[in-house]
Amino acid sequence: MKSISLYTDNNSWMTKLHPFTKLFYLVSAILIPVISGHLMVYIMAAALSIILLMSARVFRKALPLITFSFSILLTIFIIQGLFYKDNASVLFTLGPLTFYKEGLLYSSRIGLNILNMLLSFSILVLTTKPSELVEELEKKGFSPKLGYVINSVFQIVPEMMGTMETISDAQRSRGMETEGNLLTRIKAFLPLISPVVMSALTSTRERAIALEVRGFGRASKKTFLYRHPYRTPDHIIKWASILSLVGVIIRKIITIFN
Repeated sequence: MKSISLYTDNNSWMTKLHPFTKLFYLVSAILIPVISGHLMVYIMAAALSIILLMSARVFRKALPLITFSFSILLTIFIIQGLFYKDNASVLFTLGPLTFYKEGLLYSSRIGLNILNMLLSFSILVLTTKPSELVEELEKKGFSPKLGYVINSVFQIVPEMMGTMETISDAQRSRGMETEGNLLTRIKAFLPLISPVVMSALTSTRERAIALEVRGFGRASKKTFLYRHPYRTPDHIIKWASILSLVGVIIRKIITIFN
């Protein structure tokens, strides 16, 4: 059966980590550069996430997400490089367009922040089984409804991609052209919208029925079959993330008051 999550079960060291360990890393990897504000910290955080993705053997699966983000980043660079309100120092010109140092530095921070968030989330999504994360949250006392929302978020993108692929195959078998120039692709995409939306609604109804059958709404306390204890790598990454975040916050407070 094809998986409907982005999780890659390749038995790497990252997949064996506790889900909360990766949550600690996610929070610290996003907040530390933002609090610091230094361009080099953004670069280091993004580089560390890339190294972790490569060590977990899932970097290739993160590449489409990174490639898609570059179109957004390029737009940010162009707009801010040309029209940022504090532009003063001309860096270079391309024909009639003049790019400024201030705008490009500002857009670099925004772009690296977006890239860093995507890479950090990729670590969590690609190396964490959704059901395991939800189960650990419920063990800590979180509502099962919150767990269901998180599980749905993990699954909705690959599920809709799979549905679109199936519908595209069906349309091609009926003689519809789905490949070619941009106009042909647009014409092929529009008939996909209605079936995908209807399929998503049907899937939601079926999932709600399945949850009721399994006693989702019962107020009695749940029991869990599996345990996922913290191991040495979990403790190391968890405390390294927490201490790094605390250190950056303290440094920022000292800088402000000095």
